[in-house]
Amino acid sequence: MLKKILLFYILFLCANHPATATQPDYWRSDSVKVMRLLKQASQLDSNTNYMLYFARQLRGLPYVAKTLEKNHDERLVVNLRQLDCTTYTETVLALTLCMKQKKATFDNFCHNLQQLRYKDGIVAYPNRLHYFTSWIEENKKKGLVDCIEEPRGVFTATQIVHANYMTTHVKLYPMLVKHRDWIPLIRNMEKEISGRQYKYIPKSRLNDSALLRQTIHDGDVIVILTSKRGLDTSHIGIAVWHADGLHLLNASQLRHQVVEEPKTFYQYMREHPTHTGIRVVRLR
Repeated sequence: MLKKILLFYILFLCANHPATATQPDYWRSDSVKVMRLLKQASQLDSNTNYMLYFARQLRGLPYVAKTLEKNHDERLVVNLRQLDCTTYTETVLALTLCMKQKKATFDNFCHNLQQLRYKDGIVAYPNRLHYFTSWIEENKKKGLVDCIEEPRGVFTATQIVHANYMTTHVKLYPMLVKHRDWIPLIRNMEKEISGRQYKYIPKSRLNDSALLRQTIHDGDVIVILTSKRGLDTSHIGIAVWHADGLHLLNASQLRHQVVEEPKTFYQYMREHPTHTGIRVVRLR
């Protein structure tokens, strides 16, 4: 009888937690670092801006692209040794969620990271939210983030999404090269977001610090839009205000590490001709 009860319980867990069937991919040093960061944060004042705190704790880590493309089949990759702009932002968000939920454990960090990174929280390459437009929509649906679009006097431009970069540049994506049967699934993701329209702050308005201070908070996720064909976004970082204006915390490909940009965000944007403006995302 006991064996039947245990079997039923195992089947119940498998049915209700399909995404946990594959163990996360991480080094012991990653789990140790997560727990150390959470322990340090738990000793801070409860009014601490945890997004900003964790974002700054990761400064100096090397920028490395494609750290999620390491397995033949998709697994939840936890890597606090090497970051790109998306994994940096997701890591900061997952740590902050742990503090908000008052569940400072490595398992909960992994759960949060999985929820942020995958559609329906199910670990599979076609479910990974490759386009940040999809990422925003999915995490709004889950109640994890809000997309800021007010005041209208700042969000004066409209983005019309045209997404097809992944399926027209398959050779740049190792997992798609190995699994070409996934290409139609990625194409469906592209079709789902293509044609959608979103208000954004154009580059020309980013020099108005007084107005931006009413709109963008320390720790907000800054989503940089691009004019590059087939893409919706080109870079992601975290907002931080200095005395001279808005700055960006980001995993920088140019600087080869996570940095708090010394120049203002307006100056930063002016140096990148294909950056057209920004959307703003805030953890709930």
